Amino acid sequence: MTYAILSAASWPARRTSTGLSSPDHHALQVKRVSGAVIFEPNDIVSRADEYRGRVSGVRAALQWATLAGALALLNASLTFENAWPTLSIQLTWALSIEVALCVLAIVVAVRWFNVPSPMALRILAAIWVVLVIGRYEDVTARSLYGRDINLYWDARNLPSVGAMLSAVAKPWLVAAAIAGVALVPLIMYLPLRWALGCVTNASKDARTRYVLTAAAGAVLVLGVAQGLGATVPRSLHVVKPVTTVYARQVGMFAYEISGAGLRALPPAPPMRSDLGRVKGADVFLVFLESYGAVSWDRPALADALAASRTHLDADIRDTGRRVVSALVESTTFGGKSWLAHISLLSGTEVRDEQTSVRLMSQPRRETMVSAFSRHGYRTVAIMPGARAAWPEGAFYGFDEIYDLARLDYQGPSFGWWDITDQFAIARMDAFEIAPRARQPVFIFFPTISTHTPFTPSPPYQPDWSRVLTRAPYDEKELAYAWAQEPDWFNLGPSYAQALNYANETLGGYLRLRADRDFVMVIVGDHQPPAMVSGQGATWDVPVHVITNRAQVLDRLLQKGFREGLRPSGPSAIKIHALLPVLLDAFGDQ
Repeated sequence: MTYAILSAASWPARRTSTGLSSPDHHALQVKRVSGAVIFEPNDIVSRADEYRGRVSGVRAALQWATLAGALALLNASLTFENAWPTLSIQLTWALSIEVALCVLAIVVAVRWFNVPSPMALRILAAIWVVLVIGRYEDVTARSLYGRDINLYWDARNLPSVGAMLSAVAKPWLVAAAIAGVALVPLIMYLPLRWALGCVTNASKDARTRYVLTAAAGAVLVLGVAQGLGATVPRSLHVVKPVTTVYARQVGMFAYEISGAGLRALPPAPPMRSDLGRVKGADVFLVFLESYGAVSWDRPALADALAASRTHLDADIRDTGRRVVSALVESTTFGGKSWLAHISLLSGTEVRDEQTSVRLMSQPRRETMVSAFSRHGYRTVAIMPGARAAWPEGAFYGFDEIYDLARLDYQGPSFGWWDITDQFAIARMDAFEIAPRARQPVFIFFPTISTHTPFTPSPPYQPDWSRVLTRAPYDEKELAYAWAQEPDWFNLGPSYAQALNYANETLGGYLRLRADRDFVMVIVGDHQPPAMVSGQGATWDVPVHVITNRAQVLDRLLQKGFREGLRPSGPSAIKIHALLPVLLDAFGDQ
């Protein structure tokens, strides 16, 4: 076998327009012909150029795909929405102005200043994590809680809320939540830092800068057009900048600190009722926690509550009483029950903490409590949820306040609150209602057993003699109740079960004291959180008045109430305006 071995110097030179070129050292084609190796360099160049072109094209495609992925990640991180009714998120087709501005800033920095540096990108990624957290807080709070968060007032309640929820959650879930709070920022930081680095590296190419500038400019134009009222396709919708979330919190903080924009409180409504139509009767104002209009409006909840409502209606009728109902608009949603309490008791619309604090700074202001006290009633507050000082008590001027400590619950614990509504009613009855030789009482009772997350719900004990003992339930009933766990992705069934317990408890007490002269006002403090009531729910809550005094009920029917437990809708008045209506029904001016 013969081989031809040629040096590069022996290759024929290629002729160009300027003469002979140097031999091509990089493109060799080898053929074996009759046992000999033949080198043919003449057609190698074109094939090598074709190969290099293909590699270059693949590399360019990968670079553009990587850039597109980085931009998509940055955009998705600031445009996601809440996946109701969960704590998770869902991606959207919306666009972010902040991403457009960031891209433009990077392009300018790379073109004119040869920055950003790696340290600047790390700082930018950390800022981006803060923006992502702000976006999550905004969409999650509005979707699940039903209203915006005011950190100035709400932050102080976060420890209690966390403790309340963790009391009924599995230990592994609590541990996962704590680990998530600690690790999620780091987990978010790494891909965001990568994405920002990709945009920076891509901006070093002039053609890529033109494309990025054009795309970012188009997003800005869409955002401006949308802000001016122009209609844009849903797929091109520009979301509200996340920076406005933080700007709003800073504004609210400054507002609360400075007191800017404070308005004078309106005068208290007239409370000249002589209470003649309820004279001698014990009057109860029961705020049923999280009792909202949604419990009547949503078919799944209404069906789950139908049986207990039928029994409650029978408890009312069988004891010689009637009930009329209506809807009123609360001043709060999903929480902050005390705003609804003070609105109704004072007859003043209170929608924020600052107004509440200012109102309570007026010690001589008339309230529903003072109106009953002035007419010889003993005024009592039953506060099973008061685990600490309750400053509102001094403002209202109750004769007696039974907080958690004074109620002295010794039974089995149920969730964060320990105590049950039935026990609180039984203790109140033993102290204030059972004795016959006494003055009539006005009872203010905010319930707790229907508080979020609604589980574990206590079993109803029909034998009221056992309620005040250390063992109010049989072991089987107790084990079943304690086995309840909240379904964090669907709290509706737990909510309905808690309201069923409330209906049984109130109906059972009406039967227990069938011989007593009662006027019982049951009103919801607010709708349940939006994870139950749904997105866009009203702020309406039911109000029921139960009594055997026909004059009181007839007066309320004239004011828009309807006969029976089902409330009429939509709400005709706000909750603070309910006070004059009740006082008018209770007596003449």
